[in-house]
Amino acid sequence: MSLPEANTRRPLSCVVVDDEPLALKVLADYCAQVPFLELRGQFQEALTAVAFLQDNPVDVVFLDIQMPRLTGLQLAQLLPVPRPLIIFTTAHPDYAVQSYELPALDYLLKPISFERFVQAAHRARAALLPAPAAAGQPEPAETAEPGEALFVKQDSRLRRVPIDELYYAEGQKEYLMYYTATGKVLTLQSFRKLEELLPAGRFARIHKSYLINLRHLEFVERHRVQVHGASLPIGETYREAFLELLRYHGKL
Repeated sequence: MSLPEANTRRPLSCVVVDDEPLALKVLADYCAQVPFLELRGQFQEALTAVAFLQDNPVDVVFLDIQMPRLTGLQLAQLLPVPRPLIIFTTAHPDYAVQSYELPALDYLLKPISFERFVQAAHRARAALLPAPAAAGQPEPAETAEPGEALFVKQDSRLRRVPIDELYYAEGQKEYLMYYTATGKVLTLQSFRKLEELLPAGRFARIHKSYLINLRHLEFVERHRVQVHGASLPIGETYREAFLELLRYHGKL
């Protein structure tokens, strides 16, 4: 995977906090491969990380959630103001809702692929170092790249599904049903794998059985949303994370 050089922008300083040595090494290696990240420290002890960050502010913290003595969620609340961007890392998807109650930029589920890590890093870079807009011109909204698509296995073929034409996905046991501009596509796939393939910030999990394209979201009620004419439920455990994501992207 080729990465753009960051010659015209300063590096983003970061630290990695994880009590598992192997996970710490993987994330440190990932940081070393991204040209615009500058790793300032890696910590297995949350309290040691807090002490370092009090005196050494950084731009981004890659932060494990489940750690002894002090969890990542607790550590995040102790960070000095102005707080760095927080990218949570964890092997436990049940923490997703709690993590979004804090001003977290992203949430990476272990094992973390390099592609997904780079996606989060670019998101941090865009948040901290936005490209200047021309005078009097607004910042352009994020749009799909030409030809941006998923290749979905259906029966014995790979079917191309343009990302902007995917309205939502519905879980059906070990399968996913894609609802698209050209009809339905049933494929053997997990939500986790699909979320790794989709662009960050443009899709949201609203229920254990539904993931939606925010660009096709028509309205939100307390217990339901409407996406391209379809009424879908919001799961209780996904509500706060979903609403926080909408706030983050200025949709609420």
